[in-house]
Amino acid sequence: QTLSLTGAQTTQLLVEPPWRPAVLWDRVTLTCQGSGTSGATTWYKDGQRWGKNRHDHFTVTESGTYTCQRPGRMLSRALRVLKDQLVLQVPARTLLEGDTVTLRCRAMQDMSVSRVRFYHNKKDLGGPLMETELSLSPLHLHHSGCYHCEGSLRFWPSLSSPVTVTVHELFTVPVLEGPSELTEGSPLNLSCLSTPSPLRPRTRLLHLFYRDGQLPPGGQVALGDRLVLSCAVAMETGPLSFSWHREGSGAVLGTGPRLELHHVGDNDSGHYQCRASDGDSVTESVPLNVTVLVPVANATITPGPLSHQVHTGDNVTLHCSVQVGSAPVTFTWLHNGQEVAWGPVLELGDVDVGHSGTYQCVATNQLGQDRHRVLRALSPELVLEVTLQGHGDTVAAGVGGSLLFLVLLVALIVAWHCWHHLATRKHQERTLPEPSPPPEEGEVLYTHVMSTKQARRPPHVTVPQEPQVTYAELPGPHGRLKMPSDIYEIVP
Repeated sequence: QTLSLTGAQTTQLLVEPPWRPAVLWDRVTLTCQGSGTSGATTWYKDGQRWGKNRHDHFTVTESGTYTCQRPGRMLSRALRVLKDQLVLQVPARTLLEGDTVTLRCRAMQDMSVSRVRFYHNKKDLGGPLMETELSLSPLHLHHSGCYHCEGSLRFWPSLSSPVTVTVHELFTVPVLEGPSELTEGSPLNLSCLSTPSPLRPRTRLLHLFYRDGQLPPGGQVALGDRLVLSCAVAMETGPLSFSWHREGSGAVLGTGPRLELHHVGDNDSGHYQCRASDGDSVTESVPLNVTVLVPVANATITPGPLSHQVHTGDNVTLHCSVQVGSAPVTFTWLHNGQEVAWGPVLELGDVDVGHSGTYQCVATNQLGQDRHRVLRALSPELVLEVTLQGHGDTVAAGVGGSLLFLVLLVALIVAWHCWHHLATRKHQERTLPEPSPPPEEGEVLYTHVMSTKQARRPPHVTVPQEPQVTYAELPGPHGRLKMPSDIYEIVP
């Protein structure tokens, strides 16, 4: 991408990637060009001659300001290569009226930057704080000036160096030329002269003529509208007949003082003229230029390689286009119904969960000489879902760790209960008398626990100072048996 205007005697300095100022961590390549020249290239760094190099390009390894010169040519424009913490970059190309340009605020090594704000001539441009890019579309001369950005890097505020943006005229100021003297009844020929920019020599210009501040006959009509043209004669000498014609078409479009087209189409643009005849003479009207403008329709968003679900840190680029629509067409981007950017391209760098939501673009063109009709086309919604990078793995690992901890805790509790139960059994074996052997045969019908004390208080369980043994009498086929009931004393 060239950094200088086309000129026969100017050396051109090209940079790749095509952004200025360049940043050292992008692996920047500089190329020096001069039409029709040969010989070694002279390079300059920070205003000092850096030596001659037979090659006209090299990869930059040091920050600084670079220029170059080819034999017999003027010195190129300077290019800065920075290694600052925060840098504001603009496209390394010449900007003209009507263009779309995107400014981007970047941190060193493409670190994450938040709370970004853009400034034009030290004036805050406002807008959302989550965006790292600013789109200007269409460009006007008043967009020229000094820009910078500020943002937070790891919660520390940082400020970029200023960058100058220059918007050039798309065409020169028109000049009206005509005859110095006029004779009544003679035709008047006027010329509106303007030269397109040499950078866009094939730009088509629309010329409009004004008389006393008002547009002469001519007009614009929207596609599908009704067009009515009237023809009148100042002096009538007899019955009149009329015919209507369009430049480039030999067919007669109609007869009568009015020509009506109920639904104009794409092919109805052109210069219209009426002819009136009284039988002896014929007169023609001044051609009337009619322009049929096509309203914008079928706005669509093209996500390209984007899927509707992306991860944090990804770069997302959305394109808005219309199937039909007369230029100029402007584009506005909506995020959750709020305006966030302008221009046909929306670039979201280093996305986070705050970028999730619905996106739409609004395409607009204006009809009528006074731009009183504004037509819009709203694209379908595109739903963007931003998920945390590796979030699912982290949750799974956390759940697995929690389950392992619970398993170990349960195993520890079970082991403690087993040890406690075993210790209790051993204590009973040492302190209780050995019970009588059960009968070889018989059946326990019921168990009756005999109380050892009577007290006038609510029932409760107490642990005596020394173990006491109570016995249950059990009926059986060989008589009544006594068995230890427990080591606890049960008091009613």
